[in-house]
Amino acid sequence: MAMIIPLSHAANDSTTVTCASCEACCCKLQVLLMAGDNVPEHLVEYDQWNTAAMRRQSDGWCAALSRDTLLCTIYQRRPMLCREYAMGGSDCIDERALHAK
Repeated sequence: MAMIIPLSHAANDSTTVTCASCEACCCKLQVLLMAGDNVPEHLVEYDQWNTAAMRRQSDGWCAALSRDTLLCTIYQRRPMLCREYAMGGSDCIDERALHAK
């Protein structure tokens, strides 16, 4: 069942965010990994301080994102930050607005 979240708090915007209309804008954000995250190692990169984050492709998109479907290829193993990112929440709407420009 697809989740539907109206964007009623966005001024003059009748758009809804659904699994089908998601543009995966959050998949361009940096995702730091936390203890307990179980991400496949080939999708992890480390910075100069040895902080683990989701690897991103050269275009900035998360390496776990399928470009054909815009779905996460490791959905069941996605990091906690991804699990807690609310589709249709204020951060989601802000990211969608940034990418629409």
